[in-house]
Amino acid sequence: MTASLVPLALTELRAARERVADLVRPTPLWANDALSRELGGPIFLKLENLQRTGSFKLRGAAHKIACLLARGEAGHGVVAASAGNHAQGVARAARAVGLAATVVMPLDAPLTKIESCRNLGARVVLQGATLEEARQVAEAIAAQDGAAFLHPYDDWEIIAGQAGVGLEIIEALPDAGQIVVPLGGGGLLAGIALAVKLQRPDVRVVGVQAEAVAPWRHFLADGGLDAIPADAHTIADGIKVKLPGKCTRQVIARHVDAIVTVGDDAIAEAMVRLLERTRSLAEGAGAVGLAALMRGLIPLSPDHPTVVVVSGGNADMTLIGRSIDYGLASSGRLMSLAVRVPDTPGRLARLLGLVAEHGMNIRHVEHRRGELHVPVGMTEIILQIETRDAAHQDELIEHFRQQGVAARRLGGG
Repeated sequence: MTASLVPLALTELRAARERVADLVRPTPLWANDALSRELGGPIFLKLENLQRTGSFKLRGAAHKIACLLARGEAGHGVVAASAGNHAQGVARAARAVGLAATVVMPLDAPLTKIESCRNLGARVVLQGATLEEARQVAEAIAAQDGAAFLHPYDDWEIIAGQAGVGLEIIEALPDAGQIVVPLGGGGLLAGIALAVKLQRPDVRVVGVQAEAVAPWRHFLADGGLDAIPADAHTIADGIKVKLPGKCTRQVIARHVDAIVTVGDDAIAEAMVRLLERTRSLAEGAGAVGLAALMRGLIPLSPDHPTVVVVSGGNADMTLIGRSIDYGLASSGRLMSLAVRVPDTPGRLARLLGLVAEHGMNIRHVEHRRGELHVPVGMTEIILQIETRDAAHQDELIEHFRQQGVAARRLGGG
């Protein structure tokens, strides 16, 4: 295949899906009435978080390995660089055909994904502060060992594998009007865009990237990529890609209608909403599409369904609780208050009574005495409170004021 022009026809995309049918499972496309009512249009969720290895990445990895084997190019094993999901896909696909796999992961890769790769039989190398640095290490290992290097997104055979998601969407929902897709390096978006636009050019395809790592911000307008700070951080680690691919750029320039960005607060809220409305766990990268809809960044049609691709569910267990609390705080359902009162018996009970009058639940209470900002004879009480919404919080603060109790909000819930 040549990278000078997009070399993938619809027949090739369908053939790619057939090559990996024994390993890759079709994933559900679920209509969600609750989200449809809340957002004002029919919403369907394409649950790639239920794919084997917990992510769409298995599709591209399995297809690339199948192509390498057919050409006799994988005799010395395969090497990949990934923050986690591509690595797991490569490890699973390699194990299925008896190939040795080495995956190079950045030093800050989630522990859950590191252990998953090891459990799948891959040799894990932790090296590099960024995905780009890890990729350089992986390429060097591949050259040294004579192994095949599997790029996570900038490869036509990887893109062809990811296109299976788009094929399944159109087959299951022929009247889809819009498809919203997470965007990092662009492999998933490029694959879906090709699979969809080659059949239904009228379907709107939208990519969603994380605000902190958004190299595609102006790409559709001027073809350029934005520079990303070295220390950029996002809870959507699966799309924390600072240098998109050349192949993916060709497809996205031709076939993607819009690209939007969302912040981590919106992403965390979307993770919480998915848990509540679907009982389905999405990692940060997997929730960005819903986050964009919840923020009103993508218009919805009341007549034509919007499909939201939930690309993965491999959330780090240590991050889930923090993300849920962050999402609750961001949506007005969890707040922290600092209240200063005289340090006398009964004050805390009276304060908690005021909270109870508003039907709120106290999650945590902390006393602060003897600190420089707290005068002698006073105590500062930190309350973490579960609330219905932001208006509910305002009611409590106003009630405190009317009772002569001074309260100030603390950041971060």
